[in-house]
Amino acid sequence: MPRIHFGDWVETAVDWLQSHLTWVFDIVNAVLDGMYSGVDTVLSGGEPLLLAGILAVIAAWLRGLLPGVLAFVGLALIDSLGLWDDAMDTLSLVLVAAVITVVIAIPLGVWAARSRRVSAQLRPVLDVMQTMPAFIYLIPGVMFFGVGTTPGLLATIIFAMPPGVRMTELGIRQVDGELVEAAEAFGTTPRDILLRVQLPLALPTIMAGVNQVIMLALSMVVIGGMAGAGGLGEQVYSAITQLKVGLAAESGVAVVILAMYLDRMTGALGERVSPLGRRAAAKVSALVGRARFAHYRPAGAVAVVGVVVLALVAGGLNLVGSGDAEAGSSTDVGKGKRINIGYIPWDEGTATTYLWKELLEQRGYETDVKQLDPGPLYSGVARGDLDFQTDAWLPTTHKAYWDKYGSRLEDLGSWFGPTSLELTVPSYVKGIDSLADLKGQGKKFGGKIIGIEASAGMMGTLNSKVLKAYGLEREYKVVSSSTSSMLAELDRSIKKREPVVVTLWSPHWAYGKYDLKKLQDPEGAWGKGEQIHTVARKGFSSDDPVAAQWLKDFKLTEQQLTGLENDIRDAGQGHEQDGVRAWLKKDPGLVDRLAPVPGGGAKKQGKDAGKTVNMGYFPWDEAIASTYLWQNILEDRGYKPTLKQLDPGPLYSSLAQGQMDVQLDSWLPTTHKAYWDKYGSRLEDLGSWYGPTSLELTVPSYVKGIDSLADLKGQGKKFGGKIIGIEASAGMMGTLNSKVLKAYGLEREYKVVSSSTSSMLAELDRSIKKREPVVVTLWSPHWAYGKYDLKKLQDPEGAWGKGERIHIVGKKTFSQDFPELSRWLKDFKLTEEQLASLEVAIQKGGAGHEKASARQWLDAQPGLEDKLAPVV
Repeated sequence: MPRIHFGDWVETAVDWLQSHLTWVFDIVNAVLDGMYSGVDTVLSGGEPLLLAGILAVIAAWLRGLLPGVLAFVGLALIDSLGLWDDAMDTLSLVLVAAVITVVIAIPLGVWAARSRRVSAQLRPVLDVMQTMPAFIYLIPGVMFFGVGTTPGLLATIIFAMPPGVRMTELGIRQVDGELVEAAEAFGTTPRDILLRVQLPLALPTIMAGVNQVIMLALSMVVIGGMAGAGGLGEQVYSAITQLKVGLAAESGVAVVILAMYLDRMTGALGERVSPLGRRAAAKVSALVGRARFAHYRPAGAVAVVGVVVLALVAGGLNLVGSGDAEAGSSTDVGKGKRINIGYIPWDEGTATTYLWKELLEQRGYETDVKQLDPGPLYSGVARGDLDFQTDAWLPTTHKAYWDKYGSRLEDLGSWFGPTSLELTVPSYVKGIDSLADLKGQGKKFGGKIIGIEASAGMMGTLNSKVLKAYGLEREYKVVSSSTSSMLAELDRSIKKREPVVVTLWSPHWAYGKYDLKKLQDPEGAWGKGEQIHTVARKGFSSDDPVAAQWLKDFKLTEQQLTGLENDIRDAGQGHEQDGVRAWLKKDPGLVDRLAPVPGGGAKKQGKDAGKTVNMGYFPWDEAIASTYLWQNILEDRGYKPTLKQLDPGPLYSSLAQGQMDVQLDSWLPTTHKAYWDKYGSRLEDLGSWYGPTSLELTVPSYVKGIDSLADLKGQGKKFGGKIIGIEASAGMMGTLNSKVLKAYGLEREYKVVSSSTSSMLAELDRSIKKREPVVVTLWSPHWAYGKYDLKKLQDPEGAWGKGERIHIVGKKTFSQDFPELSRWLKDFKLTEEQLASLEVAIQKGGAGHEKASARQWLDAQPGLEDKLAPVV
């Protein structure tokens, strides 16, 4: 039979949907996430025991006093296990999924009951929905909606839908046909027959279907946890992947309590809303006799009053508690901003994730941590659902994920390396020191190599390269499991002193706990060691430059990492952050080294603090950027800077007269030669802080074959015969017309369009957005080189002349009046990259926010302020 590539067709369809219907998925995601967030806010917003009391009152109203008490005890147990918030997250997930499912399922069931054709068409669809492994639904769910609640909700809705439809159809079909005929004989309309005859009589069966919908929804909590939906599912998934028996038992108990509560309540609700159910309940009540008190059910009004009173108390306590927030401090960098972190349950990933959770929270951020498998994790970061993850093994282990998502990710650099992948045996296994020694020894190890998650890159390398390199592929079977299962098997084998070979890597805490032997790899099949990188969503560095810079500078030694991992293991399951805190206490200055507060927290005062410094500038981008940068620095050092914008002539004149103290944008020796010749004897040159500058013609990088001014000849039609210039009065325009065009024979082929700097930049932006060829006048430094991917056209003839330098010029007595500031400015330097990024930050901030934008940029450069303005 020919191979049917059904999977390829599905992937093609998914890719098409991702490309063309993103807006639909965004709407669905917003609606579902909004519904979940609303319910979760209500359920998680108050004191746990008061909310447990509300749920207990509902139980007492539906089933009686004793069930209400038992419900309260069960919910209080969940709180005592420390799983209340997770349980409410799960309950919110189940309630939202159940409501959506019921709203869809009951109308479909009614339709199927009234049309055999519809019933016949629905039946195979429902079969597929219910028998398809639920994990399958997560794949398109994560691809279309990212990690979070929406994939879990969709998988739950699809999985729980069939019983709702089938039980509704069954209930209506079971209604006595004679009753329906009698109603029709009396002239009842089909609509009234449905609403007044069929639905009331079918209600017990329909409610049984609703009960099954809720139970199936609750059974999906682990699936939701795998997709980052949170709640008890995440705890169960964490326990499974990390072999935490205690956490598994506690989470399981919480799930059971919720399941029992929801099952009993929906069953009782079915009795309350069904005429037959109310009749049966009345008979039972009449037979109770002396045990009537235990079966007492409060009236609806009493139950409502109880719920309202408890809700008001819970809301009042919540309001009182909200006033206890700590005041901001010098370390409150984040100011409550939320950062979402994802991690694979590998030890170094867990350790560094909870380390950064603690560091960020100490710096004023709010954090949310999600454990995911590598695939959903990379997808979540690429979509922007997660901000960063710290355990990207590159370039090999996670190569497949980087190849797929790398264009939508930011590599913030490596924090540890080189690592190594290896096969490992206990030291008591003699005669096995190399991978080559495994050949012919398969029986000793049961023909098995104990692996980790099948999705891990090292598993692919092991199967495709390592086994083949040593001729082991037919002798050994690689058993895919999980990291925790592999470690459990290693521990069990060592306790029994049995031979075992496992996949492992360095660094890993197992090498500190057990006496192990790394098998040598003389063929180099594992490849070179890797680096562990921090990977963030695209745009993270620009959205939060301070946190991004911390992560870029992050480094841990093997000793530090091993110590951190061991402290987290000692703290025990569910207390990872306590382990981090214990580790940080051993090195009190480490927090400030890993996450330095911009400006050093408490501002250092300069020797001349209190002095007023009058700074002038003209509205050129580099002048605006450098002047507002120094305004922030000087204020941090206790000076009182004042800023005034002037044209070059008045600015140089006021400096010469001593009315202004300093300006930072003198282009010498050419551009400002006339001003220097006139006022130079009454000024002080404090040196250059940038250079050489350059004038140039520039094209976007996508314009191929144009790399030099000489390449423009004969290409006039491509650019519409135009070079987009700036103000006609600018010196570079004269140089372009009188020298540059003539030097390359372009004067008859191109017309230089005089406009303004802003018009030239607008035309450049418009052309780039349309990917049209364009050539413009530009100069370095300029923020456009930081914003766009541009190409400076080479000038082999030197027609533009030599580049200049940007100097700082002060009044004649500046160094005498400001000795400390004079020393700082003489040493001031910025690279082209630094200046471009500063200018881009100011451009993004917009007019009127230059100071704040420069402040944000400075804060994102830890240590720069102390370097530019050191206080001795």
